[in-house]
Amino acid sequence: MADEKNTKKQLIEELKELRQRIAELKGFEEEIKQTRVDHEKFTKAFLQNSIPVGITTLKEGRFVDVSDAFLRLMGRKRDEVVGHTSREIGFITEEQRASFSNELNKRGRIENLEMEVRTKGGALRDGLFNAVMMSFNNENYLLTVMTDITERKRAEESLRETLERLHKAIGITIQVMVSAVETRDPYTAGHQIRSADLARAIATEMGFNQDGIDGIRMAGSIHDIGKLSVPAEILSKPTKLSEIEFSLIKEHSRSGYEILKDVESPWPLAEIVYQHHERMDGSGYPRNLKGDDILMEARIMAVADV
Repeated sequence: MADEKNTKKQLIEELKELRQRIAELKGFEEEIKQTRVDHEKFTKAFLQNSIPVGITTLKEGRFVDVSDAFLRLMGRKRDEVVGHTSREIGFITEEQRASFSNELNKRGRIENLEMEVRTKGGALRDGLFNAVMMSFNNENYLLTVMTDITERKRAEESLRETLERLHKAIGITIQVMVSAVETRDPYTAGHQIRSADLARAIATEMGFNQDGIDGIRMAGSIHDIGKLSVPAEILSKPTKLSEIEFSLIKEHSRSGYEILKDVESPWPLAEIVYQHHERMDGSGYPRNLKGDDILMEARIMAVADV
């Protein structure tokens, strides 16, 4: 009787243990299902995202997988890329590969490295590369993300060409203005250009950036444009000016401002012209500005003008 009770008790314990194992197995099964779902989500996100992404072995640089966007950019099929190196598919040049490797070895990652890539058809595209190293199953890989910046680069080049044409047009316009002033004031022929060159040299010595230097030179080239409003007989008068005549001459700063104030420019040309006869102690004209009320560009122009 006692043996029968022990047997039943043992069977109950084994049944409990079996139920527990079944529950654990169901839990494992759910984890496996969830892992499979997560893997499918990751794979889908990796393959179907709109950004060119590639995974390569760190040692050989052999493609393990690439996104669909990468294949579209390169004009290739998956089997033409996966299992091959960038050298084998002519993706980048040897010089670019060396630059990529040097940057990776130096920093352990790639950040915003611009490189030109070649598609299957031979077309060149501009890419911005970012890459990080990662490990999986004791193997080292490189995850590389490329942003196609071809259109942006083309837009930048077009903008640069437009700016160059604009600068040339401005230069011609400035030269016409300089010639017009010198025609009316032959005694100071060449003065504006000499002042502009000197102002540029001063600004360079003071550490102005190139844009600031260009602005000062531009302002210097036309700083006396207001003399177009002064009667020619006063400008070319060979004898001493009367007080009234000199007061008319002094109006050229204000007149220059009026001529230039509505001209669109990246530099404060009108204000520099307006202030180029002001003095630090307030003794200048036409507004008797002093100290920090005077633009630094106008202070430089005042020195060069003298």
